Amino acid sequence: MSDGKPVFNLNDHIVRLLMDEPFFASLSRRIDKIATTSIPTAGVRVNPERAQFEMFYNPEFMAALKPEHRKGVLMHEFYHIIFEHVTGRRPADGIRKIDNIAMDLSINCHIRNFLPREADPGPVLTEGGEPMKACLPGEGHEMFLDLPDGQTYEWYLAKLEKKAEEEKQNGNGDPFGDVGDFDDHDAFGGEGESADETANEIAKERLKQAMKKAAEDASKSNNWGSVSQQMRKEIMERISTQIDWRKVLRYFIKTSQRSDRRSTPRKINRRFPRIHPGKRVTRQAKIAISIDQSGSVDDGMLNAFFSELNALSDLATFTVIPFDTTVGQEHVYEWKKGQKRDWTRVMYGGTCFDAPTRYVNERDFDGHIVLTDLCAPKPIASRCQRMWMTTKEYAERPYFSTNERIVAIDRK
Repeated sequence: MSDGKPVFNLNDHIVRLLMDEPFFASLSRRIDKIATTSIPTAGVRVNPERAQFEMFYNPEFMAALKPEHRKGVLMHEFYHIIFEHVTGRRPADGIRKIDNIAMDLSINCHIRNFLPREADPGPVLTEGGEPMKACLPGEGHEMFLDLPDGQTYEWYLAKLEKKAEEEKQNGNGDPFGDVGDFDDHDAFGGEGESADETANEIAKERLKQAMKKAAEDASKSNNWGSVSQQMRKEIMERISTQIDWRKVLRYFIKTSQRSDRRSTPRKINRRFPRIHPGKRVTRQAKIAISIDQSGSVDDGMLNAFFSELNALSDLATFTVIPFDTTVGQEHVYEWKKGQKRDWTRVMYGGTCFDAPTRYVNERDFDGHIVLTDLCAPKPIASRCQRMWMTTKEYAERPYFSTNERIVAIDRK
């Protein structure tokens, strides 16, 4: 409760708002919604720790909207994610107001009937007391009147920058200064290599899986709601693109890291200088790589697995655990960072994923990667985070279902 009024919870309204939008309803179930007063309206981002897309919304903002406009806000934010405005197409130098407007123009033409407009404005939400209106090509602000529907963010940006330059040459100020922000893009964050960029890659792959499932749900019901034929085509093209699995592994290793603290007199203790030794903190990840050497894994697959491990060794040291129905403990070894090795086969039996999982659970590992054809029953739970690596044909039809990451590699 806030000031005697119940706090608006968007999750309580999702089913009703998206009941006639099967694609967005399915996608929505896979995106967390978080209420916050730290932003004035709504926005999306990639959570850098969990590598998941999240939607933030101000409950007072959402509560003040008409139901159809709440629906529009939801779809607007989901389109930001689908169009990769949060990740791959985000400006490297940060998002300016003109970028905000161009992104919104590229989205709003697809959901025009669900947004506050000149003819049907939203409630009074802006600081100046004016009704909030969405940026729409062909209507509203004079700078949008000659803009067509259906263009990309980059296309609209080029047109807006040209208009802004013309206004500047004519001695006028910022032509977009009076355009209100329909949603908040600050949470998109800045472009970054390493951890942030890798988290984006993971989130994008998870989104592709969510979009694939949403597309299947919409196709089964023969109802895509407001999603146009052209947009369906674009969505299917985005689903078919491939992720760089090396970024997946890099992120897996990063999230498996832990702190290793040790005392050292060479580092000054900040609280008790020259009285107690300081603490040196190093980051390391103890990664187990279990390699399925059962008879169903042919030599070509083993060769492909070892080829990828040679690439992975550029990133970390790891422990190799050959297995079939048991772990070949006499063949377990440490693969040092930077080493290159040829593929080897040391076992030929059946397959049991419980064996390597128990081996790893009983030891001090932070992450577990299983290289396999996935042709065995679902294993026991892992005490550390676990992911699976297989070839594309087996990734498409695993023997068991799992929420754990499955990475598909190319057979060499």
